[in-house]
Amino acid sequence: MSYAVLKTLHILSMVLLFGTGLGSAFYKWMADRSGNVAHIAVTNRHVVLADWLFTTPTVLFQPLSGLWLVHMLGLPLSTPWLVASLVLFCLAGACWLPVVWLQLRMRQLSDQAVARQAALPADYWRLARYWFWLGVPAFIAMVLVVILMVGKYALGG
Repeated sequence: MSYAVLKTLHILSMVLLFGTGLGSAFYKWMADRSGNVAHIAVTNRHVVLADWLFTTPTVLFQPLSGLWLVHMLGLPLSTPWLVASLVLFCLAGACWLPVVWLQLRMRQLSDQAVARQAALPADYWRLARYWFWLGVPAFIAMVLVVILMVGKYALGG
């Protein structure tokens, strides 16, 4: 595969990763704010599905394609912008892994509330707060990764 094709796929993958994360966060946050339990349940199912269809493959592809690009360029892994990018990517991943569990649990709780025609339990709202606040450092980390990918010269290398 040529460098140009791989770089294009790497960038498209980052756009898909970033866009899916931001879109899912926005729609889930808005659904939760609506208070409509049926709407919240449907949105939770869609957020979980989007994570499996889009986020998971791109989370796997990003480091593989990025390291392949680095290899093609002959850059050492100790290059400062690359080290910073990998640390930030791992930070985002460390936030994302518990978010996956939270999303599955919130989907279950909202589906149960719909089936019982009941309000969402307090546990749902506690998990939603954790989900939101884990998303903040993950989002910031991914923004910084994109900045480093584009402006790698800023940290040398």
